[in-house]
Amino acid sequence: MSYYLGRLGAARRQRKAALSLEGELKKRKTTRRGHRQVPTKPDELAEAAAAYGREMAIDAFRPLTKAQRAHWDRARRNPGRPRRGKGVKVISVSVEQDVLVESDRLATRLGLSRARLIERGLRMMLEEAGK
Repeated sequence: MSYYLGRLGAARRQRKAALSLEGELKKRKTTRRGHRQVPTKPDELAEAAAAYGREMAIDAFRPLTKAQRAHWDRARRNPGRPRRGKGVKVISVSVEQDVLVESDRLATRLGLSRARLIERGLRMMLEEAGK
């Protein structure tokens, strides 16, 4: 009888261990927000890193298709913002807060950026001073 109870206990422990391991693996796959977790055990880490351990990863690459090549060429042609005039210089200017709020409202009403509004004001002042 005790033999039977011992076997029954061992079977229960095995099922319980299997269920807890399965639950632990399910938990480990993703976090609450859906991000994958980093493996913590050596064998899990080795399995996750196996794809990066190959010597010649370049063998898996292939030539670009026509669509991919066109996309790549477009991306290389547009290196950043378009130039205006001889280019722009970023500066730091101190302005009273009330004046800044008023100028932002004016820029919004005119459909301009703050920088464009200041640039227009400077050009007007330079033209007047040049007369």
